[in-house]
Amino acid sequence: MKINCIAIDDEPLALEKITEFIKRVDYLELLGVFFNPLDAISFLKENNVNLIFLDIQMEELSGIEFIETIQPNASVILTTAHSQYALKGYELRVHDYLLKPISFTRFVKAVDSLYNELQKTKPELSQASDNLFVKSGNTFRNIRIDDILYVEGMKDYLRIWTNKEGIMTLMSFQKLIDQLPVSRFVRIHRSHLVALSKMDEVTKNRVRIGEKYLPIGDTYKEELHRRMKNSGEHRFT
Repeated sequence: MKINCIAIDDEPLALEKITEFIKRVDYLELLGVFFNPLDAISFLKENNVNLIFLDIQMEELSGIEFIETIQPNASVILTTAHSQYALKGYELRVHDYLLKPISFTRFVKAVDSLYNELQKTKPELSQASDNLFVKSGNTFRNIRIDDILYVEGMKDYLRIWTNKEGIMTLMSFQKLIDQLPVSRFVRIHRSHLVALSKMDEVTKNRVRIGEKYLPIGDTYKEELHRRMKNSGEHRFT
């Protein structure tokens, strides 16, 4: 089971340290880092995030205000140099409260606790299905996940493309992503999700799958490149 996480902190050194810790834990999947909490809000709306490492003292929006404003579905681990916020953090039902400077041992204790909770309460996260059922019109279609090439967003609809056809369904990207194995798919654009193994070529601004060229959005480039490197895919041209 992978835990998708992001880190939010307006101190570069603190963010760098949290990033380093995340990369040392094999079940943590870092989806993004943010110096400004406002930038993270739109990212959370479009991506499947299970855990947020969140600083409290930030200029644009404090960590406490961030939680109270967006009420994230993801678990939160607060990171701060100020112990006086601990009680407020627990009132907001954050998973843990890490005091800076944070040791790696204390970090691991916090994320291990969350990992164990998710294993018990959300076993479906660790059980990848081979098939996906989606409603298309008045019919439920059974799609083999291995057959999916890419997904195209069309306002309130998605078109799921396989080798044989494009299947239209009334579904949000977030709902679809929640049902797909995260290690096999990556968002490359606001309107496109692709299967990593189906990419034939990647250039600076687009991905080729067969004869189809798909654009790469600026906000998704770094994550796409990181995922390709981690999976051993090096087809940049």
